[in-house]
Amino acid sequence: MDKKKEKETRKAENPKQEQLDRFRVRDSGKPLTTKQGLKVSNDSEILTAGVRGPALMEDFYYFEKLSHFVREEIPERVVHARGYGAYGEFVCYQSMRQVTKAGFLSEAGKKTPVAVRFSTVQGSRGSYDTARDLRCKGVKFYTEEGNYDLTTIAMPVLIIQNPMKFPDVIHAYQNKQDEGLPTATGAHDRFWDFVANNPESLHMVTWIMSPRGILRSYRMMESWSINTYLFVNEQGKATFVRFVWKPLLGVHSLLQEEAIKIGGLDPDFHRRDLREAIDKGYYPEYELGVQLIPMEDEFKYDFDILDPTKFWPEELVPVQIVGKMTLNRNVDNEFTELEQIAFNPANVVPGIDFSNDPVLQGRLLVYRDAQHHRLGSANYDELPINRPLRTFHNNTRRGFMRQRIDVDQINYRNNSLAGNTPYTTPPEEGGFASYPRRVEGRVTRENSPSFNDFFTQVRIFWNSLSPVEKQHTIEGFSYQLGKVKSESVRQQNVNLLVNVDKQLANIVADNIGVRRPSGTHVPVNTKYPSLSQENTPRYATTMKVGVLIGNDFNGAEVKRTLEALRKNGVFITIISERLGTVTGNDGTRLKVDETFLTTSPYLVDALYVVGGSASDPHHFQGSIKDFIYVAYKNYKPIGVATTGSSYIQASKENNLAGVVFADQAANFGEEFVKAIARQRFWNRI
Repeated sequence: MDKKKEKETRKAENPKQEQLDRFRVRDSGKPLTTKQGLKVSNDSEILTAGVRGPALMEDFYYFEKLSHFVREEIPERVVHARGYGAYGEFVCYQSMRQVTKAGFLSEAGKKTPVAVRFSTVQGSRGSYDTARDLRCKGVKFYTEEGNYDLTTIAMPVLIIQNPMKFPDVIHAYQNKQDEGLPTATGAHDRFWDFVANNPESLHMVTWIMSPRGILRSYRMMESWSINTYLFVNEQGKATFVRFVWKPLLGVHSLLQEEAIKIGGLDPDFHRRDLREAIDKGYYPEYELGVQLIPMEDEFKYDFDILDPTKFWPEELVPVQIVGKMTLNRNVDNEFTELEQIAFNPANVVPGIDFSNDPVLQGRLLVYRDAQHHRLGSANYDELPINRPLRTFHNNTRRGFMRQRIDVDQINYRNNSLAGNTPYTTPPEEGGFASYPRRVEGRVTRENSPSFNDFFTQVRIFWNSLSPVEKQHTIEGFSYQLGKVKSESVRQQNVNLLVNVDKQLANIVADNIGVRRPSGTHVPVNTKYPSLSQENTPRYATTMKVGVLIGNDFNGAEVKRTLEALRKNGVFITIISERLGTVTGNDGTRLKVDETFLTTSPYLVDALYVVGGSASDPHHFQGSIKDFIYVAYKNYKPIGVATTGSSYIQASKENNLAGVVFADQAANFGEEFVKAIARQRFWNRI
């Protein structure tokens, strides 16, 4: 099926896309008009009294054009300002009616259109994608019962236990008011001062300092709901639930040096990566898992299941995979579709309800108010991207940017003039009714004492990391705390960190110039394989290979290798000294995608070193050696053509782990693909 027919088929099957298409307008080929449809005769000069005279107030077109321009940007999100996303669909694997009456989970094969937005937390819209930060993912399900918003983050734990602290942690995390520095990083005194004095934050911070804090791609991002929700079935029985999205490509990360360098080389690295993969037809896929705990087992575990700073170990609370989301369509307008998309955890459907999780309770109150402020009107949910599939009916009226033209004159209840409509719907007919969970106790301001174990699960996470992951986590702590100017704050943090691991705290203390802390870590030896990225799936598919090549290459050999890479879904970038084409010894011509000047070894996952002739041999050979040096020290796979063997050779200083030579491999293409799939060779020296 060609792409046009495939697009038309998807449109026919996707009611949300059909709804959105009514709002898509192309201006090309059309006459310029005002917003009222008046054709414009001059779009270059303002109206003046004579050619050198003052401007006239009657220039209504100028006023329309400029007044709109100065208001084009809506206020940034206070958090999650920098993000990107796409459209797709969710397909249910199996009926979940035994635990929830939510329609989109009611039967195997049921499809639901979705819109997704990924984001960082600290940086502004003008920051960069690869900062060490918490990543978030909002998924808007356009279900037949109304919109359902599932918001998740790339760690299974949150930084605070009570929503009252949310403004405090963000104030501490973001840049200073006097200088506006730093951007897109928590490597500064104020954030780490907060961490040192709010010990519940150490758990999430340790996850962020691990490789999880600098993910390779949004397509390779695992994410959790953090908060505890309720599933409610048709019989009115409730079950505690947490959600997790698992990427089919596995969970992969950048190294710290790569993340920092890429932030300057390509600030849009993650956004570009997501869009290019979808354009090439390699649609990102994520399976939705649920962890279920019966209501009667609320106090069964040695952690409080309502504490958002604690994860539910998969080994104790298994993940049940219930469906798959595929992102198959890029947005047409980033502002209209992604900047105006508005998520709210209070947007639920029958069958999904709320627990007493304190942070969830706080979130339910503030999201709508935040979106109202940011988008400027209580009617933000009438925007095409936020509009539900089903028509809404209620008694709200007026307000800025009202899009509906309300023709009913009766906008109140109870009434007799309209037969008391719009009418309410009983729960048994699909109306939403809150689960009647038991509530008791005195009015108070305090957390449950069961929340007060701050270190056990952090210790478990540390125990679960591989030696390589532990080393990278040490580097994360050392880099971030090394940027802290206050010696007191640095010392307080290693004094806190010793509760997680004595050796970790000692190494970090030595690296940042403070005293080694007294005491030792909590006596916990438990570890869970599910917490380590070392146990994630690995594929060559969609990994990016930079081909370093000049003229007079071995055409037959290179064609075989590129064919093997493409067959396995590897993305190929041809890199040479200048744009245009390179020509092989058999006349094979390859289009050059990037030059050594316009790209970098940090922007690819592997190298294929071909070599060849060039107009400036010295610069050409030096550039190839520079690329190899960076790729080798970052443990990336390297394939070497027969014509490229002079560029990299074994010595006492290296073992060439992960380097595949065409003149030594019986089937070079297959061996190189296997190396690309492995992604990193930590045993390299």
